[in-house]
Amino acid sequence: MDGMGTGSGWFVAAVVAAWAEVLTAAVLLRTRNGSGTGSAGATPGPEGLALLRGGRLAAVTVALVALHQHGAVAAGRKRTIRANGGPGRTRDPVQLGVHRSLRNALGLRELALRPEARRAVDGLRAELGRAGLLRPPGRRRAAWLLLAAVPPTFAAGVAASGAALGTVVAAGLPVLVAAPTLLCLPPATRAARRLLAELRERHPLPAHRREVTDGRLVQLYVALYGDPALALFLPRFSRDSGLLSRPEPPEERP
Repeated sequence: MDGMGTGSGWFVAAVVAAWAEVLTAAVLLRTRNGSGTGSAGATPGPEGLALLRGGRLAAVTVALVALHQHGAVAAGRKRTIRANGGPGRTRDPVQLGVHRSLRNALGLRELALRPEARRAVDGLRAELGRAGLLRPPGRRRAAWLLLAAVPPTFAAGVAASGAALGTVVAAGLPVLVAAPTLLCLPPATRAARRLLAELRERHPLPAHRREVTDGRLVQLYVALYGDPALALFLPRFSRDSGLLSRPEPPEERP
């Protein structure tokens, strides 16, 4: 009887510990309402919106679009991007960081990992985190570590207790479902997703590129829609520089 009581205690302790890990992770992943979505806050620029939609590569892509519009970058050989003179008058930190990284022609993914580009995007990420539009990376990493510990914690309790299958399923299923659910939360918060949806509703992708003559609007469309906007407004540059994640087959290229 003493052994059974001890085993049962270990099992209860493991379940409590697993729930504590899940609840702590949920607190870490919780964010306040984004100040950038209300009338009192400013909407992020194109690079920020791209970061909310598609992460680091999307933000660097929009920066390259802006630099290309200024004649500062061009397509290199073998689907790379190269600098084409100075960065112009831009003061945008991401554009400057990306341009400084182009000492040699680079592919998009390699460019996004260069220190200058990484620091610039990380600075933008921190701004969006303070606005409640992105979950802070440090808190996300801590939450992931806690959630990764949930299955071993529960398994240790089961092994120590020898609990019946029905008890294991009844007590373990909720916590083992809650953990991966939190792991699947996107970096962008609900406020960020609502902002992107509102902007797409106000700015549907046009059918023809001649409908848009403002270069800043082109950046906005690329930020909101990604590949479809690149293929519409900058088909040759996007294809030759490797910006399109799914380039057109050779027989379909104009």
